[in-house]
Amino acid sequence: HVQLVESGGGSVQAGGSLRLSCVVSGFNYDSYCMGWFRQAPGNQREGVAGMNSGGTAAYADPVKGRFTISQDNDKNTLYLEMNSLKPEDTATYYCAYSGNYYTTSLLSPTRFETWGQGTQVTVS
Repeated sequence: HVQLVESGGGSVQAGGSLRLSCVVSGFNYDSYCMGWFRQAPGNQREGVAGMNSGGTAAYADPVKGRFTISQDNDKNTLYLEMNSLKPEDTATYYCAYSGNYYTTSLLSPTRFETWGQGTQVTVS
């Protein structure tokens, strides 16, 4: 079965950068979707960035121009490059995987069936 392990979270000052990584194991599908989501205390989980295996990517409005989602197929790793971080970016960030191929709604949590354990990002 598919497993996801995130890393790269931490504490950073506003304006700083972090890169989150998500190592994926146990899948062998050619068509899939992956995404990054975040959840702050008291808030619902929200989509940050998503992409499908065809290369289509989507970003939430608050992170457009600051965050970039990418993948390294050789390393089976999904990345989220986060620049110009703001205090409102503080949350637990989750990597997610779907064995289905979608071209829309890549930021919807309901599209994804496998989740990582989360990594904390704190911006002060």
